[in-house]
Amino acid sequence: MNVAELVVRCLENEGVHHVFGLPGEETLALGLALEDSAQIQSVVVRHEQGAAFMADVYGRLSSYPGVCLATLGPGATNLLTGVADATLDRAPLVAITGQAGLERIHKESHQYVDVLAMFAPVVKWNARIELPETTPEIMRKAFRLARLEKPGATHVELPEDVAEREVRARPIEVRRTKYGAARDDAVKSAADAINEATHPIALVGNGVVRRDAAGHSAVAALRRFITAIRLPTTHTFMAKGALDDRDPNALPAVGLQRKGADLASLEELEQADLVVAIGYDLVEWAPSLWNPKGSKRVVHVDSTPAEVDASYLSAVEVVGEIADSLDALLPLVKPRAAISPRPRDLRVPGDDAFPLWPRRVVAELRAAMPDEGIVISDVGAHKVWLSRLFPAHQPNTVIIANGYAPMGIALPGAIAAKLVYPERKVVAFCGDGGFLMNVQELETAKRLGTSFVCVVLVDGRYGVIEANQERRFGRSGGIAFGNPDLVQLARAFGLAGHAVVSAADLGPTLRRALADEGPSIVAVPIDPEENRKLGDELYATG
Repeated sequence: MNVAELVVRCLENEGVHHVFGLPGEETLALGLALEDSAQIQSVVVRHEQGAAFMADVYGRLSSYPGVCLATLGPGATNLLTGVADATLDRAPLVAITGQAGLERIHKESHQYVDVLAMFAPVVKWNARIELPETTPEIMRKAFRLARLEKPGATHVELPEDVAEREVRARPIEVRRTKYGAARDDAVKSAADAINEATHPIALVGNGVVRRDAAGHSAVAALRRFITAIRLPTTHTFMAKGALDDRDPNALPAVGLQRKGADLASLEELEQADLVVAIGYDLVEWAPSLWNPKGSKRVVHVDSTPAEVDASYLSAVEVVGEIADSLDALLPLVKPRAAISPRPRDLRVPGDDAFPLWPRRVVAELRAAMPDEGIVISDVGAHKVWLSRLFPAHQPNTVIIANGYAPMGIALPGAIAAKLVYPERKVVAFCGDGGFLMNVQELETAKRLGTSFVCVVLVDGRYGVIEANQERRFGRSGGIAFGNPDLVQLARAFGLAGHAVVSAADLGPTLRRALADEGPSIVAVPIDPEENRKLGDELYATG
């Protein structure tokens, strides 16, 4: 076989079923090899950024690396944003890019840029296949490193002349990794610290969800632990659903708020003398926002050691498989007094104002979605409303990009979600700014037959920027834009489009859209004044 065919055999060996990408002249051989695969579906997208976002969300939901493919030069640069997001959101992803032949890469040449150097700052590891016989090692290492904690993106470059060379080799056997048990003395010290604390609180991060998706029952272990010892528990936006929001121990999620924001989680964190950080990652929410003086004791429970940060100095590190560590702690930690039912701040539909309040949209969406339904949030003011107010009952049902936070991720992410979980209801929750950044992927969604709903909050402005300009400078500018008729846009793609015309119309419209066959759009006019109020609330300095 040639090297391109061997690369595809390696992908099959890794259990890959979808490759998202665009064809290019430097990936001709690889494209044909993918077409010949009986296992892998080559998903042709309309922009490489869409391919990277699909691979990103695919990896986050499945725990196995999503794969995206692009050619050299402009194809590779178009992947970068999604690849960077996978690294900072800890989603396993393998990016494959074509390249000019080896005879061209030492000199000025058409479309040639140093893609390896360009990708290096945003991936965990990358390499170029130059010798055909190294292909199995490079591919195995790319997948292994992408999936190891903390997961992220890796990158393989395949020059077009190397792709066509003959090779005699075979893929390397895949062996999965389970992290060992934490040291007994660390577990004992952590239990002692929790028992001695006056006001302990748990801060749960996406690491719990990741290890659960990887098959290690971290969510069940977390719920056993929190229920038994009755520990007040908040979680980052990216860990929503790790603890069911209906649990009496559950506090609202945190991820953007500053001191002074009116959330019970922040009040509890401010009063806490010890924080049990479980699967918590600093990119999800900076420790300086909840431990600005570094005075709170921290018990770090994760599969990897703690990051170094002046506001995150661990008194004890319990490093091992998260589920095993929590189960080891459970019999050693004394149960605390039962917690009284907590008020759910801001979790109300709002009034019947039209255009709608965003919080009303979030409440109606929760009512329309089943517990196992998946909401992929785009980035903007609507992300903050959803992150704070949408109760999650199962892990990986609210997908929020809060590490790199790129606009445009929701629509392509919803396509990936339906490929991973075709039986579930899926919603892309978008602002009108982010929605149009990758709107071309509606054609991909229709071609694939993926049924999901794009809920688009329409106010014709970049709301977060406007609110921050008003807050800091007392005025705003450069934030307004126009929109097409989204119902007509849906129809131009051959899809169903729904316009919400009143507050009372919202719930029934969402339910009709969720019953549609194929992708659909729900256009929801919202009151931009609510986003300005949200900005004042989040950045209060009380």
